[in-house]
Amino acid sequence: MNLAANDGMAILFPIWQEVVVGIVAFALLCYLLMKFVFPKMEETFKARVDAIEGGIERAEQAQEEANQTLEEYRRKLAGASEEAAAIRDEARADAVAAKEEILANAREEANRIIAAGHSQVEASRQQLIHELRSEVGNLAVDLAGKIISQDLSGKPTTEEAVDRFLAELNDEQSTASGAR
Repeated sequence: MNLAANDGMAILFPIWQEVVVGIVAFALLCYLLMKFVFPKMEETFKARVDAIEGGIERAEQAQEEANQTLEEYRRKLAGASEEAAAIRDEARADAVAAKEEILANAREEANRIIAAGHSQVEASRQQLIHELRSEVGNLAVDLAGKIISQDLSGKPTTEEAVDRFLAELNDEQSTASGAR
């Protein structure tokens, strides 16, 4: 039983040579991990952190550039709107000026035509008055010749008689106009 009791206790305590080999193997494994594996893992971790932070920074820069571009676009759009409004106002002013010029030209042309019409009417009136005076004078001479049974045509007294008759006619018209 002693043997059985010693063997039963031996199971609980490991052999010291195995413990030493385990400790040396563990120390060697820790050394290899710290020397080769952990630095690689640290580099990979830093690279990932840098990639993530760099990506965030690049995204922030891209966002800032996009905001600047958007602001510049808005300024240009506002400038273009102002320029379009100025062009539109200038076109309206040009149209008003052209309209005024056309109206002024039309008025001048209308006045010129009216003046030409007045002068033509006046010339026709003067010609008609002259023709009527001649005709009235001839008729008066013929009538006077028939009344006095003489032929007065062709003599210098005919012109004098016509002039006298027309003067009397004008006097009668003047007194008739004054009586009105």
